[in-house]
Amino acid sequence: MSRVYYRKTDESFTEEELSAAARQLLEAVVEREAVALEKRIALKVHFGEEGNATYVKPACFNGIIDLLVERGTEAAFMDTSVLYAGPRRRRESHTRLALAHGFTRLPVVIADGEAGEHFDEVPINGRHFKSCKIGAEYRKYAQMIVIAHFKGHRLAGFGGAVKQLSMGCAAKGGKLAMHMGIKPYIISFLCKRCGLCAANCPPQAISAGGSVAVDGEKCIGCGACFALCPNRAVSIYTPKSVCFALLRRGDFYERLAEYAYAAQRGRRNVYINFAVNITANCDCVSKKMTPVMRDIGIFAGADAVAVDSACCAAAQAAGHGFKGTEQLRYAEKLGLGSTSYELVGV
Repeated sequence: MSRVYYRKTDESFTEEELSAAARQLLEAVVEREAVALEKRIALKVHFGEEGNATYVKPACFNGIIDLLVERGTEAAFMDTSVLYAGPRRRRESHTRLALAHGFTRLPVVIADGEAGEHFDEVPINGRHFKSCKIGAEYRKYAQMIVIAHFKGHRLAGFGGAVKQLSMGCAAKGGKLAMHMGIKPYIISFLCKRCGLCAANCPPQAISAGGSVAVDGEKCIGCGACFALCPNRAVSIYTPKSVCFALLRRGDFYERLAEYAYAAQRGRRNVYINFAVNITANCDCVSKKMTPVMRDIGIFAGADAVAVDSACCAAAQAAGHGFKGTEQLRYAEKLGLGSTSYELVGV
């Protein structure tokens, strides 16, 4: 059984008060769970989509950063690029958005390169994956403090520490594999035949002749073509992909868990979930959203599965349960953590 440390908050808490509470929780995990803070730590965060207003604001992390500075730790804000259109699709615009949203106290690192092409294959022995594409910059950090905004999610049911580990650390090809598990195709009328996709295709699955096409037999689903195409002529969105995502949701939960397992492999991480401004959808939604329930508090621990389990139970007790807890049970089977926990007030 894992311990999860908890601080109750409500809507009256200022960002400064949330920051102080997060620091107290981090101190509790470090001291009571004997977690040694490494010299280089990645703060895995979500910078918030353009137009979104309910992501966890950077001022809430000041207490955590203050503690790391006092301990002589070098840290950076870190995330990976996304599949869909918008500023978070490429490193340069993603970084500008992060700075515009106030993430200025630490360096901003987009871990999978300019367009999602920079990743490591991390071996695992999962049901769906034998290796996972994790943003390559993460390898430079021996430890992560994974800071998640606990809220709803259309496909995952809810988003917390496990999803922050999986989608948040995966390169574009990994996100593609978790969401769809299918192969990309070329939109001929958008293709300018520049040859960039073919030149960067690891298995040489793309023809560069008069008609550019993907050989489905050779394609390994790495997502490099989708990530690099300057003309958005490579697509993954087909009726088949949408049906896969919606109808095979159980597989999606398991794929999330396997990527989370790969992302944390070999690390002793700390997980901090902010269960505040709890919306029905994730922080990738580019519009203002109204919370669907009252604030619950901040949860922290050394076990991602336990921290998420505690958040889900607290939300259920407060009258608003979330679907998707299958991801936690499967993650427990993988050895990522435990769904059994002791809640410790701080």
